[in-house]
Order: sequence, then C-alpha cells, then structure tokens
Amino acid sequence: MSLDPADQRQHPRIPTILRVDYAHGRPLRDVTENLSAGGFFVQTEQLFAVGDELRLALSFPGLLDPVEVAGIVAWVRLAAPDQPGGVGIRVESEQDRRRLGDILSAAGPNESAATPQEQDGYRVLIVEDNPHIIEMYSYVLKKLASNDLHGKVPLEVHFAPDGHHALLRLREDRFSLVMLDLYMPVMDGFALVERIREEEELKGIPVIAISAGGKEAQDRAMQLGVDIYLRKPVRFVEVLETVKQLLRIR
Repeated sequence: MSLDPADQRQHPRIPTILRVDYAHGRPLRDVTENLSAGGFFVQTEQLFAVGDELRLALSFPGLLDPVEVAGIVAWVRLAAPDQPGGVGIRVESEQDRRRLGDILSAAGPNESAATPQEQDGYRVLIVEDNPHIIEMYSYVLKKLASNDLHGKVPLEVHFAPDGHHALLRLREDRFSLVMLDLYMPVMDGFALVERIREEEELKGIPVIAISAGGKEAQDRAMQLGVDIYLRKPVRFVEVLETVKQLLRIR
C-alpha cells in the first residue's frame, strides 16, 4: 500500500541498478530498480512497513563508491510471477536529495578503477547459455553500447556460453564487469564465481549474478563473493544503462 500514489511519480524516475547495503546490522544486500531526485525503489524480500525509516548505502562496484542516504518506506509492492517485490523509498532530507542528484548527474567514480577504464574502455562479459537470449540481448546491448559516450569511455559487450568458456575469456582479456546466470551447464555460475574469487588476477572483477532461484541461491552467491544479485526476469539493458550513466559522468 502507498501513503500517496502520486508521490511515487513526483520526480522522474530513471531505471538504475545500484547495490543497496543497510545500516543497523541488516546482513542482506539488495538492489535498486529505479532512482529519482526524491527517492528510489528497492527490490527486496525483506519485510518492511510503510513508515519505516531506513539508512542505506547505494553503490556500484568499481564505478560508484557508497553514497549514504536516509529514507522512509512510502509504499510496498508485493512479489508477483513477473516482478519481484520491494519498497518505494522517499528521501526527505535536502542533503540526501542532492546526493541522489549527484548519482544521476555528477557522481564521482572510484579512483582505483578510473585509470584502466579510461585507457582501455569498459568491457562487460555476459555469461549465458540460452542461444535465444544471447541473440536477443546481443542485438539490443551492442546497439546500446554503440551510443555516444562523449567519445571518452567506450563500452563493449561480450558473451560466453558457460562458466568454462567465460573463465578462458577472463584469463585472456581484461574485463571490467561480469554478468552471469547462476544455472548453466559445463560450469555453472556458482563455480565460476568461486574460481574468479580464487585467482589473484581475477578476484577484483565485479560480478553481477542473475538467477530465478530463491533465498538459498542468493545467500550462496553472496557468500561466494557476488557484488550484486538480480532476480529474474532481469533487465540487462538497465544494468548497461546504469554503467553508461556512471561512465558518462566521468
């Protein structure tokens, strides 16, 4: 339920995938679905009620250092077969609203990641075994990646059919981000994440995991070292749009 449905659209909302970490000892990690200067939506299975006050840190591995904001749960969306549940967060502090505005238009990147990305471009490896999904996303994402980034930071999207081929690619080339399905043949996403985190040359690569699995799959993925966990159906394009926004700011 919502305190005020009109309040959900008071500010234009932009699809944005950012990691959400909670204060007050909450161990779980969630993800934003969209962002505006007045608030954002968080996909979550945690139980919150309208009016709950939260302090959260929004970030993106390698591109955006944690930005802390305080907000109030303004409305709750129940989970459905075609979309995960979550909560709409309203941000009332002017200082925190400015911080959200910074993410949308003038956020600063992680300095440690800036040099290689500026020199070589930002390269994403998507690990997916379904050829129909690969064909669909290959067209959409490469078209998206070819859009203007003010000529500063080119964005490349590459594909691997399973964890084994992905590991070979990762050892041969430099990638800035890995997006992987958790359930694949040959080598699944869990095993791939484990190998990435074990190898010295790869362990620093940010990893986004995508799964239709439940809480058990999420917990296992996080324990292995996944940075962001997304539930299917997932919007690959929105992840890439988030990356492009952060790179464009640079």
